[in-house]
Amino acid sequence: MTATTPAKTAPPAEQAGGAAAPRPGRWRIRLRRDRSLLLMTVPAIVLLAVFAYAPMFGLITAFQDYDIYSGFRYSEFVGTANFERLLNDSIFWSAVENTLVISAVQLALYFPIPIALALLFNEVANARVRSFVQSVVYLPHFFSWVLVVTVFQEMLGGAGALNTLLRRHGWATIDVMTNADAFKYLVTAQAVWKEAGWGIIVFLAALAAIDQSLYEAAAADGAGRWRRMWHITLPGMRGVIVLMLVLRLGNALTVGFEQMLIQRQAVGRDASEVLDTFAYYYGVVNNNFSYGAAAGLFKGVLSLILVLAANKLAHAFGEDGLYRRDDR
Repeated sequence: MTATTPAKTAPPAEQAGGAAAPRPGRWRIRLRRDRSLLLMTVPAIVLLAVFAYAPMFGLITAFQDYDIYSGFRYSEFVGTANFERLLNDSIFWSAVENTLVISAVQLALYFPIPIALALLFNEVANARVRSFVQSVVYLPHFFSWVLVVTVFQEMLGGAGALNTLLRRHGWATIDVMTNADAFKYLVTAQAVWKEAGWGIIVFLAALAAIDQSLYEAAAADGAGRWRRMWHITLPGMRGVIVLMLVLRLGNALTVGFEQMLIQRQAVGRDASEVLDTFAYYYGVVNNNFSYGAAAGLFKGVLSLILVLAANKLAHAFGEDGLYRRDDR
């Protein structure tokens, strides 16, 4: 009678259908494998550490009566007094209102434009024409806000091209650059002209990742251009669109410090005061650094809440958002 060899049993984790436990030292193997990629991230990590995380130490001034000569160590600690003063400041709430209104207008009028431009460029068959148009659309991104505002002043200002044309035909003139009611649309138009071309880069990358065989199969089934765009292109871009929307909402309270600062005198404080300019004028210019730091911390916390809420909403609609949930 021959002895039988007992059958090998799988580890408990594998029997339950789960992943095998990580072997000791596995992270060292991954570290050696990905060392080139990790080295490439070092400059970005250093940049974030120096310009994003290290300055956060200065937020302690929001809870102090900070004196530049006494420094952090010897300045008087006042707790939440700066925030109480902030919440009772009507100018601050006016800045919050302007920030939210301008951000909402830009979200509605600016965010869809890079997506539409990417879809248009994707339909251009001639590579030379597409490359030329993309270069022209990218170019304003490299202009400073001073130059952008100057261009708009030459076109829409009191002595600009628009009013010159209106005078020539005997019509009433309008100075768009000093119109407080139109300011939110003006800054949105400036942002579109300057940044929309640069914003299409991410969406063009998303389009390039779509499997071209899907278009060929849809065309063979008789689907037209619009149907292919609706059923293939847009679903293929959906994840990137949601991601960019979440990031946009996280940056919603930053509506252009330089842009607002340059045009503040033209339209007045009531129309152009946003959270960034409020922190600058009432913090740095007036040497009230604690008050400016409190306004900046308020903006940062509100931005974090917006990011988390938008990411939660993305998960509710089945998208990854900023990160992929563990239960998916």
